[in-house]
Amino acid sequence: MENATVLVVDDVSENLSFISEVIGDEYRVLAAKSGSVALAILDRHEIDIILLDVVMPNMDGYEVITELKRNPKSKDIPVIFLTAKSSVEDEKKGFLLGASDYISKPISPPILMARLKTHLLNKRSKDFLKSKNLYLEEEVQKRAAQMSELQDVTIMAMASLAETRDEETGFHIKRTQLYVKRLAEELAKLPKYQKELTPEKINIFYKSAPLHDIGKVGIPDSILLKPGRLTENEFEVMKTHAVMGYSAINQAEQSTGTAHDFLEVAKEIALYHHEKWDGSGYPKGIRGEQIPICARLMAVADVYDALISKRVYKQAMTHQQAIEIILEGKGTHFDPQLIDLFVEIEHEFFAISEKYHD
Repeated sequence: MENATVLVVDDVSENLSFISEVIGDEYRVLAAKSGSVALAILDRHEIDIILLDVVMPNMDGYEVITELKRNPKSKDIPVIFLTAKSSVEDEKKGFLLGASDYISKPISPPILMARLKTHLLNKRSKDFLKSKNLYLEEEVQKRAAQMSELQDVTIMAMASLAETRDEETGFHIKRTQLYVKRLAEELAKLPKYQKELTPEKINIFYKSAPLHDIGKVGIPDSILLKPGRLTENEFEVMKTHAVMGYSAINQAEQSTGTAHDFLEVAKEIALYHHEKWDGSGYPKGIRGEQIPICARLMAVADVYDALISKRVYKQAMTHQQAIEIILEGKGTHFDPQLIDLFVEIEHEFFAISEKYHD
């Protein structure tokens, strides 16, 4: 414990001199004749341990330790009370306020040296553990960030594989992500959804959205890339991409042996984003609020982007034409509440489409 700094606080000069003489050969000693001076010293110096008199004018030891424990810089510094007060109540009060120990006056040098050594060792151990814990927390956060980045890259790679097969682009992925996020943020402002749609949940929607059409990898090119209208049988094959997407993500989740929120949402988006509010969608034919929120959001985002984008089987529509078609689907294809919100922020959808234009 060499080079440790001890702050001695006592209003009697003789006591300060005595303690400095006893411990001065092993420790760096700073002295204060009042509580206010002691607090000022703590602002300017790094202190390892404090020897604090209880009975002092103006500001007694109990008041000083109260201030020490309020200050983040000094709250972990061990405080040993030096006092002639030896009643159980006095000691109880001191320990409740955060004192580490009591040394009764008149002070015995061997006891003083032993107590200093013990509490400085304890402090060193606590500081070491604190440092290690901070390091481990930083490492955990770093690894979590790396895993999150890897997760994002994997999602985007899988999504891009599906999108490029039908000549869509990474911009389609980005646009639909942003549409879903903005619409979800607006929905979260409504009392009904405030608890459910937390920023963390909306971020999961954002990250999972690119996997909505992952099932397209299982659709034959002759159907997926057909420039004209699909036959009834071809459309039935096309519709299977929702179930195939769900199954692919579900198998990926099972292979990890653990459940992941973003994969759960991705499964719901993949399976249900073609369901319709009136129950006429596919593959399950569910209706209304039976359709998960993430899938209802994805339905609006996906249809809007499909309408304004050029495909092998159609030309791109204007933003206004897309709005008119989506409004026609209010209450039939789409959640009517979402369409009301969509209309309020349709200019933001347009801005996103322009910024990430193919």
